[in-house]
Amino acid sequence: MTSTSHTKPNSDTENDTGKSSPSNSGGMRLVVPLQGVVQGRGGLILGSLIPCALFYFLQFYLKRHRPKPSACNPASPSTSSPNLAELHRSSSRLNLTTRSSVGRVFLSSRASVVAAPNDSPYYIGMDRFRADPYNELDNPDGVIDLGIAENRLSLDLIEKWISSNLNVSTLGGVGDGLNINGILTYQPFDGLAELKVALAGFMSQVMGEKVSFDPSRMVLMSGATPAIEVLCFCLADHGNALLVPTPYYPGFDRDIRWRTGIDLIPVHCHSSDAFMVDIAALRQAFSKARKRGQKVRGILISNPSNPVGNILSREMLHNVLDFAREKNIHVISDEIFAGSNYGGKEFVSVAEILDEEDADRDRVHIIYGLSKDLSVPGFRLGVLYSFNENVLEASKKLTRFCSASAPTQSLLVAMLSDTGFIKYYMRTNRERLRKVFDLFVAGLEQLGIKCMNSSAGLYCWVNMSKFICPYNEKGELELWEKLLNVAKINMTPGSACHCIEPGWFRCCFSTLAEKDIPLVMERIRKVVERS
Repeated sequence: MTSTSHTKPNSDTENDTGKSSPSNSGGMRLVVPLQGVVQGRGGLILGSLIPCALFYFLQFYLKRHRPKPSACNPASPSTSSPNLAELHRSSSRLNLTTRSSVGRVFLSSRASVVAAPNDSPYYIGMDRFRADPYNELDNPDGVIDLGIAENRLSLDLIEKWISSNLNVSTLGGVGDGLNINGILTYQPFDGLAELKVALAGFMSQVMGEKVSFDPSRMVLMSGATPAIEVLCFCLADHGNALLVPTPYYPGFDRDIRWRTGIDLIPVHCHSSDAFMVDIAALRQAFSKARKRGQKVRGILISNPSNPVGNILSREMLHNVLDFAREKNIHVISDEIFAGSNYGGKEFVSVAEILDEEDADRDRVHIIYGLSKDLSVPGFRLGVLYSFNENVLEASKKLTRFCSASAPTQSLLVAMLSDTGFIKYYMRTNRERLRKVFDLFVAGLEQLGIKCMNSSAGLYCWVNMSKFICPYNEKGELELWEKLLNVAKINMTPGSACHCIEPGWFRCCFSTLAEKDIPLVMERIRKVVERS
């Protein structure tokens, strides 16, 4: 089949597929199928058509001689359609079942960011606690949580009131009957009018009866988190920014950024000024943002501060409002810890400042809720209070995505209307917060650990900088990991709160019973003594 002569190939003829050169007539030739057909005139066309024809002939043959379905596996009869088993399946349906997926199902870039694993120590510590929670009897070696700002010190007061008062009337009943229409049918998305009136009175009481609140300026939602997100959605566009003095609540990074696309610009404050808002730093941050071409739409302040626990003075609030007017931006005042004031320092709401001066009210908005001051985070009730009619109108429409449940609102109407209970609760809760705070701080001082002088909130701002090495964020996170993994104490490191000074931690003491404090200190001691 092949020639025995071994002639050196001619490279000039390797690219000539249509003619044979005399120089290779005696060279090696390989006989392949269809060689006589492919070579010569028209060979290129026939060499392409013949294999295709054979392939389709084979497909036709297999289709004609396909075996019939086995009688032992008849089609399942259908009770709804007797003739359904006789119907032939469409070719498109067959293609779906025989072809495998060509790739992963699409997920939006927004959802991809949300679905990514937690990267903030605040949420990592929260996950660790939920996976291994401490219990004195069932899990004594579990993680003790000092990371979540939840008030468990006065739950017994709420439990007692609910046990004594939960009846038909508290759920919207009339007389001896239950008003189903009041709790099971659609209610206004922005909240029941009766609850707005009750909340206006409660907020006024929390603020020391120094300011009154208009129920018509309230928009109620399922928590303070959706309230602040809806507000930011109304105030700024995607890519715009808010100035936020640091350290600030680590949840803001998710609550505000995720769906609105708004950027948060940390404005660094320092321990030398007790981490108070610095107007000069606000001006500098605003100017830098403008040079970058970024539009700043507002300033977000927490009063009382979270995580520091200090209270903004009246003078500071005036300065913040003056700065906002000068730059033509909004002011958002998160006052969710206003009633958790145990330090004796006067709390001043930004609403009170507006009553004192002829301010531009359209740019001022307040966030409040009952999760902290009333110890009912599971009720999910938040308040957006605004002086801006357009913000109120837009927010009311957006509450269709985050409205509070009607039964919860009916129960809260009854609770907040019980003025005797509310006064007793507020007084007792403040006493308990003060007592546990003092015990917690005293325990830390015995370990040589100092805290910022706090006046409000459910936490204290702890300085553990002398136990970190190196003195930077890396050293802080290494200490945090030891506290979480060795001592099994979940704290929030300052870097998660954008604190510029390493070594500060937020410790939420209101999750502890008095008897648990010695155990917490013993666990912390084992770590700091090795540092």
